[in-house]
Amino acid sequence: MLFSYNKLWKLLIDKNMNRAELRQLTGLSPNTMARLSKGESVKMEVVGKICEKLHCNIGDIVDFVPEENQL
Repeated sequence: MLFSYNKLWKLLIDKNMNRAELRQLTGLSPNTMARLSKGESVKMEVVGKICEKLHCNIGDIVDFVPEENQL
């Protein structure tokens, strides 16, 4: 499964934040930030923590990208 966190990166730009500031605000590990950068799955707790700190909903930061061969 692939995920797109492009909305998260755009939201950070809108809030004049960078990834380091997000990491500091949320307390995310470097590994988790790397997974987000690569579009890999992360725990729902991570997504929830980001939403809580940025005052947004899950759909505001992540999209599911279905694999084309999956039917």
